[in-house]
Amino acid sequence: MPSTRSKQPIDALADILHNIQLATDFIEGMSYEAFRADVRTVYAVTRCLEIISEASRRLPKQLKARHADISWTDIAGAGSVYRHSYEDVLERILWETLQHGLGPLKAVVEEELRRLEAG
Repeated sequence: MPSTRSKQPIDALADILHNIQLATDFIEGMSYEAFRADVRTVYAVTRCLEIISEASRRLPKQLKARHADISWTDIAGAGSVYRHSYEDVLERILWETLQHGLGPLKAVVEEELRRLEAG
């Protein structure tokens, strides 16, 4: 299992990819209504998104610059929202992130992992 305290870009990317996969696995086959009603899944997904947020902070600026279409500032800032304003985190925001925000990020992470592993 990847470390949640990654120091190298490849470790941070692996943490992000691992937690994207976990979050999507947690909600597989669920409707929004089922997700919203399942407090364990909501908590698990929230934790995955917190880890993604924290790991994104460890990525080098030049990597982020190659993917300016990804809102790195929002990803990094989301962790603070999840940790410090949890009473304001609505299941709808989590659901929208899961449905629309993770796919583009996953594609970038996979591309960067291939780049780093190649050399």
